[in-house]
Amino acid sequence: MTVAVIVRSRRRSTRRPVAQPGAAASEASVARWPPVPILGTPTAEDLERYAAEPSIFERPAIQMVFGGGQKREPLDEATRRRLTRWGAAGLALCLLAVGSQALESATFSKDSGLETSGEISYEPCIAAPCWAAELEQAPATDDADYPEPTQVGETQEPSLDADCRPESRNPRVRKLDATMTRAVNRQWQRIEAWLKVHAPKSYRTLSKPGKAESIAAAEAETGLRFPDDLWASLLRHDGAAVADDTWAFGFLGNWNLSLQEIRDTWRGLCEIDGEDEEEMADPRSDWWDGRMLPFGADGMGDHLVIDSVKRDVGETDHEGSMSFTPGGVRIRSYYALLKATADALENGGSIGYWKPRTVADELDWDVRERD
Repeated sequence: MTVAVIVRSRRRSTRRPVAQPGAAASEASVARWPPVPILGTPTAEDLERYAAEPSIFERPAIQMVFGGGQKREPLDEATRRRLTRWGAAGLALCLLAVGSQALESATFSKDSGLETSGEISYEPCIAAPCWAAELEQAPATDDADYPEPTQVGETQEPSLDADCRPESRNPRVRKLDATMTRAVNRQWQRIEAWLKVHAPKSYRTLSKPGKAESIAAAEAETGLRFPDDLWASLLRHDGAAVADDTWAFGFLGNWNLSLQEIRDTWRGLCEIDGEDEEEMADPRSDWWDGRMLPFGADGMGDHLVIDSVKRDVGETDHEGSMSFTPGGVRIRSYYALLKATADALENGGSIGYWKPRTVADELDWDVRERD
């Protein structure tokens, strides 16, 4: 009797319920929605393959910084110390850069490096005078070893140029002021950047850096103290040289002399000056004096010079005169000439009546006509 009950229960469990006609139609409509995609249902592997890349803002590091106030895991002590040190170092570097720039600006912006001559007047080449706005003047160096020569009185017998016969001395490499070196390099960077874009042929004529030992030897040979701004400039570019039939780079229609050319030119001009009858009372009124340092030449016997005593820039004329208003302006230092050139190149301006321009990727200097 017990067996019969078990069989009956199994048969009852295998029976399928009979669905009503209305219910079957409803179930069929539900099974057809949503419709199956034409290309089939994507598998789990397909979904993983074509899943969208996570946004960069979902990365843990970005979430840690830009979490927007959301609760995040606290930083461990080592990470917190490391971030604090990096932040302090970055802030210190920013303050150092700002302080250095402010110190340099305060040092070199006290006075204009150029002055207009009273005899020559020109209209500004742009809205503001391109060679007079915000010009910086290089600081004066110690003149104790090189005092201003005493002028020869009327009762004194004139003598030959003693500056062309310096006493022998040992070369000495001196340490330049770091602020001066940075200022000179900054103006050269402006000039180089402009030449690369507008006059690449002239840029390729710039020579490699000079050596401090060679500059010290030139000082010993000439008996003259090279101004610090000229020294720093020679350490960046030892003059310029003709390259691929391109006129060497220089200022105001001249090319920059190398250190060897400065020594040779100084010696040659002193030999010519030694043949003159007498030295004039004012060394700056003669066509040449041994205390001048020639750093530029135009190829026709004229030179740009620096007075090693007063440190301003002048020009000599082979016909027998010397002027310290080249281009109709007074240039108080070699650094002032560097900055005035960089300003004129970048602003399309001029230095007095000298205006730089480019011809076939080469720098050229034009003489502006008086208005």
